[in-house]
Amino acid sequence: MSDVAFPPRTWATAFLGIARRETLRFVNQRGRFLAALVRPLVWLFIFAAGFRAVLGMSITPPYQTYVLYEVYVTPGLCAMIQLFNGMQSSLSMVYDRETGAMRTLLVSPFPRWFLLASKLVAGVMVSIIQVYTFLAIAWFWDIRPPVWGYVAVLPALMLSGLMLGAMGLFLSSAIRQLENFAGVMNFVIFPMFFASSALYPLWRMRESSVLLHDICALNPFTHAVELIRFALYLQVNWLSLAVVLGCLAGFFGAAVFMYDPGRGIFSRRKGAA
Repeated sequence: MSDVAFPPRTWATAFLGIARRETLRFVNQRGRFLAALVRPLVWLFIFAAGFRAVLGMSITPPYQTYVLYEVYVTPGLCAMIQLFNGMQSSLSMVYDRETGAMRTLLVSPFPRWFLLASKLVAGVMVSIIQVYTFLAIAWFWDIRPPVWGYVAVLPALMLSGLMLGAMGLFLSSAIRQLENFAGVMNFVIFPMFFASSALYPLWRMRESSVLLHDICALNPFTHAVELIRFALYLQVNWLSLAVVLGCLAGFFGAAVFMYDPGRGIFSRRKGAA
């Protein structure tokens, strides 16, 4: 059945059904919402406060003056929320595959790219709610970007969330057991977070190690952080935008390929059987 066989209302109904399922899962898992906020708040209130006197920040774009360390790390903590949320959303894909719900979804008459994209967008919408809740708490901690920055950052959050979610989606396609994915999450999340510009600017990395600087510069998470950072201050980092869009296309294309019953994980299972 071709894509044009469905009227627009049918596509919208299918998307809303997937989004509703993700929303209900999020609402019923209140601990997930609190856990998503505890991690960045610990960094903001404890680590950043302790590092303030040691790690002073010089003037670096997009900032026009010296900033406190907690101001600098806030965009990175926003991206951290999206990274964890993307991985947790993909963890649910592994669970659905073990219970058989994933196969039920993928055998529907809608194209596979649409089903995966709908789940991806629904997960990003949940992460954006978490990020804005974190920014609201940070506002009371005197971390206050321009008012319009809260609006300008929305497209950046959407793109970075889609990229990180697509990466998790691709990883979930290659992992068959729930226990294995939990280990991979830690193996991926922490190196990506620490080897990025989330906690320290790249010029400071270069002073310590050129190799470490190059690794951080190539890290897609770095560009997600910088895209959010510049957007909060009403600017666009064009290099980061290009990298995020390219990685989004690559990860999502790979995920669609891997979830193809004729080529991806299901074909490997069939061959093994």
